[in-house]
Amino acid sequence: MKMVRVRDLSFAYDKENILENVNFEYDSNDFLALVGPNGGGKSTLLKLILGLLKQTSGKIELFSRNFGYVPQNTMPNGEFPISVLDVALMGRLKNNIFGFYKKDDKKKAFEALEKVDMQNYAHKKIGELSIGQRQKVFIARALTCEAELLILDEPTASVDMQGQVQIYNILKSLNKDKGVIVVSHDVDVVLGYATKIAYLSRTLFMHEPSALTKEAFFEKLQSNSTHNCPVDILMANTCTHNHEPKKHDRIFKGKS
Repeated sequence: MKMVRVRDLSFAYDKENILENVNFEYDSNDFLALVGPNGGGKSTLLKLILGLLKQTSGKIELFSRNFGYVPQNTMPNGEFPISVLDVALMGRLKNNIFGFYKKDDKKKAFEALEKVDMQNYAHKKIGELSIGQRQKVFIARALTCEAELLILDEPTASVDMQGQVQIYNILKSLNKDKGVIVVSHDVDVVLGYATKIAYLSRTLFMHEPSALTKEAFFEKLQSNSTHNCPVDILMANTCTHNHEPKKHDRIFKGKS
């Protein structure tokens, strides 16, 4: 199902071009990762899609309005006395009449927490959780509004390797029936999950992890392509062995 189409998109802050001639289509079957350097326009592109900013030129077509957004800074005040369940329930605010949640709202919130494996923390204060656990709760909040597309801006920032893997595993599972667009700096990790990777540095270059072999990469180098980014290099040199996650638990926990 097509959800987003972007055509000839450009955006400028104070006459300084941030995005130029960006083109892509997004299908809900894809797990799309947006990668690229700081200041390359990744967060700006998300805000344009969400309607939080207005493009300078070009066109954005949305085929669904039911988006769930997880921004970068999800917990500015870690001491705020709110429970995990209450955070998840925020996704039902549009259904909240006169400040009261219905029984169905709480049911949806618990179901969302179960999907991110945080149901046992429902009555804990959000500030008592680790950064990775908080991110799972904010993903649950997005799920509670019954979003068809999840848009996440660096959900694994400041999260340890074990937490990153857990979050990406959750997103991969959710991608079975929801669209997922995620901004990430963890290119080496996200390569194992994304079906498409968009490298964004003012303009956008789309990659498909399954399409680029070492042979294709060297062919591209010899063709004097104008775009050879870290994604090309990593994709061409990604390990293709099968690994059992449990055997790597010691590595994720920092043990030798």
